[in-house]
Amino acid sequence: MRKFTIATLIVFSTFTSPVFSADENNTVPGLTAAGAALGMHGIDPVAFVNINNRITGTAKYTGVHNNVAYYFASKENLEMFKKSPQSYVPQNGGFCTFGVSVGKKFDGNPRFAAIEEGKLYLFLNEAIFKEFQKDRKGTIKKAASNWKKIKHVAATKL
Repeated sequence: MRKFTIATLIVFSTFTSPVFSADENNTVPGLTAAGAALGMHGIDPVAFVNINNRITGTAKYTGVHNNVAYYFASKENLEMFKKSPQSYVPQNGGFCTFGVSVGKKFDGNPRFAAIEEGKLYLFLNEAIFKEFQKDRKGTIKKAASNWKKIKHVAATKL
C-alpha cells in the first residue's frame, strides 16, 4: 500500500508541476525550441536592465530560468544572464506589478516597465504605468506582499 501511495504522489506531482509553473510566470502561449514558454515577449532582459533598451532577442541565444525561456540579442548578454538570472528576470513572475499590488495577474508588457533599485517591473499598459508613477514605492511594496499570496493562484481564479 505504501509503495502505491508514493508512486501515486510521484505521478501526481509530475502532472501538476507545469500547472504551478504556468501560474507563477507570465509567458507567451506555446513553447520555444528550448521546451519552455517565452518570457518578456521576447525582449532581451539583460539589454533592458543594463542599458534600458528594449531589444528583441533571438532564439539563437536562449536562456531558461525557472521554466521560462528568455531570448537575448547576443551571446554576451546570454552569458551575463546565466551568471546572475535574478538580476535580470522581471519581478512578480513577469506579471503587471500594479495588477499584483491589487491582487490580480495581468500581462506584464516590457513596453511599459521600470527599473527600481536594480529590479525590473512590468506593467499592463500606459495608463496603468502612469498610475504606478504616482506611488512607485508603495505599489512595489504592496505587490511584494500580495505576490506571496497569489504566486501559486491561477490568474483566472483571482
